[in-house]
Amino acid sequence: MAGSDPAARGTSAPDAPPAPDAVKILIAGGFGVGKTTMVGAVSEIVPLRTEEPLTSAGLNVDDLDGIEEKRATTVALDFGRITLSPELVLYLFGTPGQQRFWFMWNDLAIGALGAVVLIDVRRPESSFAAIDFFERRGIPFVVGVNGFHGQHPYTPEEIRDALALPKRTPVLLCDARDRGSCRDVLITLIDELIASSSHN
Repeated sequence: MAGSDPAARGTSAPDAPPAPDAVKILIAGGFGVGKTTMVGAVSEIVPLRTEEPLTSAGLNVDDLDGIEEKRATTVALDFGRITLSPELVLYLFGTPGQQRFWFMWNDLAIGALGAVVLIDVRRPESSFAAIDFFERRGIPFVVGVNGFHGQHPYTPEEIRDALALPKRTPVLLCDARDRGSCRDVLITLIDELIASSSHN
């Protein structure tokens, strides 16, 4: 009907619900710790992946000790999204794990409010660089201990001591294949970010 457009009559349309807050989160860690798996498990959209097959060219570069079954690797980033509530949406950026791609981390970290550092208990040293990266930049993070094959041979406190993490850094046992487990890790991170902002 002509003239039925509220904007045309100079009146306001009915109030729409506010747009949710969007928060950028990094999923980081060493080579083969489960970053791509976690983003894929928890994302409510089909995740963007930049995986390429491992080739013989990387045999003397990539450390496959303990992950001999790995056949592909992220060369740029993984991207996914999860809505935690009508007020909050997380955009997840998985970082590449191989050392030769670490130069991309600085760009991926721009605008990130927090991070999940995944740890493979079979190779905890592979994620030392990620922990150092976020500590140096003052970006809050939680540690997710990915239990491969569902196994968690160490307690969170044992892992905390092995990684020399401060008490304030949450350490959580998780399964990167399980949506609920990954969601719990992200919720813990958001709780930490809220607590941190309230103290500032």
